[in-house]
Amino acid sequence: MKLSITHEEKVVLIQVLDTRLDASISPEFRKEIEEIIQDENKHIFLDISSLKFIDSSTLGAMVGILKSMKNNNKLIIIGASGVVLELFTLTRMDRVFTLAEDLNDAKVKIMG
Repeated sequence: MKLSITHEEKVVLIQVLDTRLDASISPEFRKEIEEIIQDENKHIFLDISSLKFIDSSTLGAMVGILKSMKNNNKLIIIGASGVVLELFTLTRMDRVFTLAEDLNDAKVKIMG
């Protein structure tokens, strides 16, 4: 699993560079993101725009990540599209997560 991590003033931007997240790597994905959350007291922007496929175990990992957020910090999912966005919609996870189209949209949602 490949991630790009950028630390900004109030935000950590985590970009998933893989095109697939499934049961074989979702536990590692969750663990790595939760470690970042523990080390940082910031909002998390999770850019999944490169993903072409996720499964239910990945959604479960994302729910776990969301639950581990602290101090009223937000987790914003950026760039879900195609079948990935369809899975969020079909499972109604689009109501659980804050979804943003791009980085600028995510920054607006954090202020609002």
